Amino acid sequence: MTRRLLLHSGSVFDVVSGGVSAADVVLVDDRIVDIGTGLDGDEAVDCSSGLLLPGLIDCHTHVCTAETRRDPFGLPRSVRPLSAVPVLRTLLSLGVTTVRDAWGADAGVRMAVEKGWIDGPEVLISLRQVCTTGGIGDLWAPRTGPVDFFEDPSLPDPVFNGADGARAVVRRMVRAGADWIKVAATGSMAIGTGVHDLQLTIDEMEALVDEARRQGGRRLMVHAHGARAVELAARAGVGSIEHGTYLDEAAVGAMVEAGTWLVPTLSVSQSDPESVPAGAAEAHRESVRLANDAGVRIAMGTDNPVRPHTEVLWELRHLAAAGLGDAGALRAATIDAARLLGLADDRGEVSVGKRADLVLLDGTDLDCTSLEQRIRQVFHNGSPVAAQPADADQAVTVDAEQAR
Repeated sequence: MTRRLLLHSGSVFDVVSGGVSAADVVLVDDRIVDIGTGLDGDEAVDCSSGLLLPGLIDCHTHVCTAETRRDPFGLPRSVRPLSAVPVLRTLLSLGVTTVRDAWGADAGVRMAVEKGWIDGPEVLISLRQVCTTGGIGDLWAPRTGPVDFFEDPSLPDPVFNGADGARAVVRRMVRAGADWIKVAATGSMAIGTGVHDLQLTIDEMEALVDEARRQGGRRLMVHAHGARAVELAARAGVGSIEHGTYLDEAAVGAMVEAGTWLVPTLSVSQSDPESVPAGAAEAHRESVRLANDAGVRIAMGTDNPVRPHTEVLWELRHLAAAGLGDAGALRAATIDAARLLGLADDRGEVSVGKRADLVLLDGTDLDCTSLEQRIRQVFHNGSPVAAQPADADQAVTVDAEQAR
């Protein structure tokens, strides 16, 4: 017999209008089946004085790299996927019910969550950060030559050159199960070089976009700090720009014209401004304001573990402060993130027929300043998520050198 779980006497955030209204919500299996007042159910959860949000979506995270990047030589290969277990549990306990992994998780991590072997958000994967020779996905040192810490049959070679090589690298990633194709178009802020470089030609970028589209309608997420790389990527038709630290009007104009999304990962520069190059924090905030004012669509992503995964919800306060406001930040982490990922028909809002991924907060205001302290209950696929012990994330170390 089907069980009806009633979430009663709470308030619901409408991600489309930005409004809040009192309502009961009924869940059956993994779906929302009714929203209204005076509803009934077989089992009830008291949501009084609380606010129901859709499950949150992190469009740019790294669930497997917190440990291995700190000690790439001294740890067994199995540490990479196994270290995702506490990370995924932490993210789910903080209301993140879907993630797009931007480099490091293989198809086995996605499968482990799908089959219920480990608890966590649904995981979309990109496998590796593909790049041309010398890009930040090309792990090489002058003394040793190739030093590929991620070398594994499940994580194919990410380096390519030329349009034909671009098509081949997409095919390698698709063969290994990639949902998205992650591309490095500039250097790294963490390394401190090449952030304004343009590391692909237009022919290479267009070949990546076309081949990904041909391979099941996949899209590109492009690591790009500098404006020229962003402009080139947008004009080639990529799905999203990751970071976008140094945008200008031409880059933003290209994004608006092409409908390109921005995943700004403000946590990289705003959570600890002293850790990034001089002026980067200010430039990053200004880029988000410029993009938002121009109508660029923005989705939430953190780039953790640049910061600990326990700080995932800090990204919303940074988005709010950069001009989106609290309602806009919550929209970027819910329905807009779902739209970017092509999942808006299934999740991203509290709506009948949508997936029963929900976050119950104490209080009914939209203030994003301290969301992690307000979480009363998380529901994933219609089931309550067990509370996370206070010290459960201690095993997840911070990787300050994650390429960002």
